[in-house]
Amino acid sequence: MPNEIIRHPRLSSDAVRLLTWALSLPEEALEPLSRTAQRASIGKSAFTRAKRELVAEGFVHEWRRQADGGRWVTDQMISNVPLTVTEAEAARDGRPSVQSPATGEPNRPAVGRSPKKTRRNNYNPPTPVPAPADEPEAMADETPAAAEREGEDPSASKQSPVCMVPPPLVERGGLALAAIAHAEPRLRLSGRDVAGLAILAGEWFQRGGGMPDLREALISGLPEVVHSPGALVRNRLTRKMPTVPTFAEQREADRHATAGPRVGEMRECTGDHVQPRLFRPVDGETLCLACRSDAEAGVAAAIDAAVRGGAAVRELLHTRQAGVAA
Repeated sequence: MPNEIIRHPRLSSDAVRLLTWALSLPEEALEPLSRTAQRASIGKSAFTRAKRELVAEGFVHEWRRQADGGRWVTDQMISNVPLTVTEAEAARDGRPSVQSPATGEPNRPAVGRSPKKTRRNNYNPPTPVPAPADEPEAMADETPAAAEREGEDPSASKQSPVCMVPPPLVERGGLALAAIAHAEPRLRLSGRDVAGLAILAGEWFQRGGGMPDLREALISGLPEVVHSPGALVRNRLTRKMPTVPTFAEQREADRHATAGPRVGEMRECTGDHVQPRLFRPVDGETLCLACRSDAEAGVAAAIDAAVRGGAAVRELLHTRQAGVAA
């Protein structure tokens, strides 16, 4: 195991523990990373974050394929050095590497103890890790000129990260974006936009961000006219994403999350129900989804009836005016 794994600046302690545990297994061991995480006493949330870090750094690669009988299986490759997708596929398929082997006959091992193997000469320096390139600071989008730069996707120039956001958080992110778009007319998102941005919003919640912070990040400093709400929301979600919490903060958040009951986040609907109905509000709603749908349908029916009544009144007045004139 290279020293750079232990000293890697972007791998958390859970990611290092998971990778070292997997590398310590025999080569013939076929054990998925989820099973390795259970044996290493790594929780589900910590395992999700650790696996995402290992995939992003190139230590873990996955491929889905359809096996005999129509079943879908996932092949995982764990390496002790970072590999690109091309290098990982070459190692999986057994193709030779791009480096040429050294010429000549192999040397025979020397008999006896090597006089050069002393404590002073046995130093194993760590493999140098290339320093990340300094990224230019993103310009603030509080001005209309910067906020209207929606046509350029900030993630188009770099490879999209592997999505490891749990489905409940993706669903919560979609509901949050729909609520914000409903409250702010300048951010009218289509159903396709909400579905495409739900993963980013879910990652926002996964990193510890709250609904008030998300609303403030998307609504503050909006220009009077927004030509592309979907691109603007994607830009702000990407640039204002909360930083990944430290290991101590993750442990503290997990302890607080498991301490209180989940029902404490729910609220009783104030609508007309035979029995009390609890729901989880997204943006301070007092009615459940069914009651809100019924209320919107009632408002639409009332507006339609008012329009028809106004048309009937105008027709009656026109008929009376025609009779008086005759």
